[in-house]
Amino acid sequence: MTSPILTNEHVFLTGGTGFVGQAILERLLSSHPGTRISVLVRGKGSQTAQARLENLLRKPVFRRWMDEVGEEEARRQFADRVRVVDGSLSNVGALPSDLDVVIHSASTVSFDPPIDEAFDTNVGGAHGVYGALLASGSDPHVVHISTAYVGGIRKGIVPEASLTHEVDWRAEYDAARSARERVELESRKPEALRRHLAVAKARHGKTGPQAVAQFAEAARADWVRERLVDFGRTRAESLGWTDVYTLTKAFAERAAEELWSDAGHRLSIVRPSIIESALRHPYPGWIDGFKVADPLIIAYGRGQLPDFPGLPDSVLDIIPVDFVVNATLAVAARPAVPKEPKYFQVVSGKSNPLPFHQMYENVHTYFTTNPLPDEKGDIAVPRWRFPGGHKVERALVRRERQAERAERVIERLPSTPRTRRWLDTVTKGQHGLSQLRAFTELYRAYVQTEIIFDDTNTRALLHSLPEETQKSEGFDVTELDWPTYFQTIHFPAVTTLTRAFGKRPAAREKAVRALPVRDDVVAIFDLEGTVLDSNLVEQYLQLWSNTVPRKRFAHDLANFAFSLRKYWKAERRDRGEFIRTFMRRYQGFKVAEIRREVDGRFGRAMLRHSLPEALQRVQEHRDAGHRTILVTGTIDLMVEPFVPYFDEVVAGRMHERDGKLTGFLADPPLVDEARAAWLRHYAAQNNIDLSQSYGYGDSHADLVWLQLLGHPSAVNPDIRLYRHAREKHWSVLDWRRGAGPIPAAPRTELPEQATIAEGAGRAS
Repeated sequence: MTSPILTNEHVFLTGGTGFVGQAILERLLSSHPGTRISVLVRGKGSQTAQARLENLLRKPVFRRWMDEVGEEEARRQFADRVRVVDGSLSNVGALPSDLDVVIHSASTVSFDPPIDEAFDTNVGGAHGVYGALLASGSDPHVVHISTAYVGGIRKGIVPEASLTHEVDWRAEYDAARSARERVELESRKPEALRRHLAVAKARHGKTGPQAVAQFAEAARADWVRERLVDFGRTRAESLGWTDVYTLTKAFAERAAEELWSDAGHRLSIVRPSIIESALRHPYPGWIDGFKVADPLIIAYGRGQLPDFPGLPDSVLDIIPVDFVVNATLAVAARPAVPKEPKYFQVVSGKSNPLPFHQMYENVHTYFTTNPLPDEKGDIAVPRWRFPGGHKVERALVRRERQAERAERVIERLPSTPRTRRWLDTVTKGQHGLSQLRAFTELYRAYVQTEIIFDDTNTRALLHSLPEETQKSEGFDVTELDWPTYFQTIHFPAVTTLTRAFGKRPAAREKAVRALPVRDDVVAIFDLEGTVLDSNLVEQYLQLWSNTVPRKRFAHDLANFAFSLRKYWKAERRDRGEFIRTFMRRYQGFKVAEIRREVDGRFGRAMLRHSLPEALQRVQEHRDAGHRTILVTGTIDLMVEPFVPYFDEVVAGRMHERDGKLTGFLADPPLVDEARAAWLRHYAAQNNIDLSQSYGYGDSHADLVWLQLLGHPSAVNPDIRLYRHAREKHWSVLDWRRGAGPIPAAPRTELPEQATIAEGAGRAS
């Protein structure tokens, strides 16, 4: 190869579906028309590797090229010039034997992944690619894309040369691959499992034993991941690197040198710094999702970073993606000498430095002029004072403790719209603090660095190109005007989606849309707290006060007061246990007296305590053809007033003897997991589409059945259900007494229009 650009080479590309890989593929297609490209792609789910490759043409990066040559011609060229190699980094498969150039750009995109994942992708990927190349019989020029930060924690000038460490990358690779097995075993020890179970029972005991087990197992899996992330971070720091990403990228370089270059082949290593949106090609501002610096930028624009432990004079080394692509292809087209690898650092810090304080001023100026919106209006961004890492850390710890105390207090308060707003404020603050904590740990090495990357080889390569090529496919970082790049290109690109997201209404404020007319869906309503503004205790007291003989009034009232603590504990542990325990108070009640009260004063009181908006919503569902079902742990005798409003009422029953209640339930209470099991059975028996059905509940105990439905709503929720609903973007509804008149009970045209199912066994 003597041409300064690629002409008729066969190029093998890894990472073609990633950010840099997409840009390289587009540049080969648009500016190097004689090349043929083989792209390593693996199938994903039901999508084949070929389909994934063809779907790349839908990406914005190819829009300009397709507009220039026409869509039909672009698809023809793509089909003629691009071939898929169906495989993965761990299983590359057979490669063509006529490869001229290999561009290995695939790697993990996370700074802080679990140690085994980082090693598998970066080190194992290099091992797999170069092993497959050796087996193919090809002798291509390999361009290995690394990162400028592979040198680890250091100060001063970093040369364009092979790394000087003596770490045995093979031994580290083996240890990292075995880390997951060791951590998984540790996570399954009884003492570890007991911790997760105890936390899950305390937080989710009311949802049922299977839900507790699921939450405990999820906590165990989270612990495993966090442990493996910590393994990677700590091992990297112990060897002198900033994080496991840069550590494994350094080992991948060494693998390329030993497996490929030392075997007598040609190798060039390209080390870009922090890659961000394009300056010119394929169009200004092109970027495929948030990149390294962007989460920090957006978090600042959202007002979530009151300060940051960066050094104001630290050089933040940023490079546009089109510069990286142009430099990579220029390197690929240059003759390389076997066993003499060349190194090119595509960076800006030496030739066009950007101090961190200037980057901050650009961000502050932009978001002051173009503030992001939230539900309260425009977000005011903070002014950073760069107080130093120790002060920021102390302030962060203090605020984290304050937020934890506030959360504990709110969780003990009654759930009201005001306490839920307080929880929203605390949760938002905690989210900001967790982001600040994560960003502090992830970015500290990049905003406190005292490294300057040499770019002598890269600038020499640039100046060796013809003048016309330097203009069209150049990478001269001295041309970059940082304020112009950030204010007019990069920041607008990364905030476009953020602005759209910021204007979305919160889940609890969404307007109620017209319900679709369907006959294969249900609308499930809980009773207490959802349709009725009273609970089992209040209902009992109302019925008891109307029926108890006067001579027993004082005795029964004292007994009730004495038992309250027992009921409160049962309710906190398990909803079913509470119902069983409390319903024993009905022992000896005469069925005839209860029926008389339900038909009279008690029934009228129940309707007065119903929530008008709930009954209106029931009617809306009925008008849309949905089957409406009231499901409650309350016994059937007491829910008769609501029968006309629903298509079906599923309630508990109590044993009777000689016309009196025994205090024992006839069936297990239909709550939490039992209600979920009933719902799945009901849907199967009646051809109900749960993914399109609706559910309304108020308690954390309702979580397990609500999440079976495609349209769950938390109504007047307790704090724990409210938190879950906000996390999952469920609708949150505040239905109150006095919100309107109680709708009249619908006329029952058919006797079977509404029925009370006799326990779970008769629910279907």
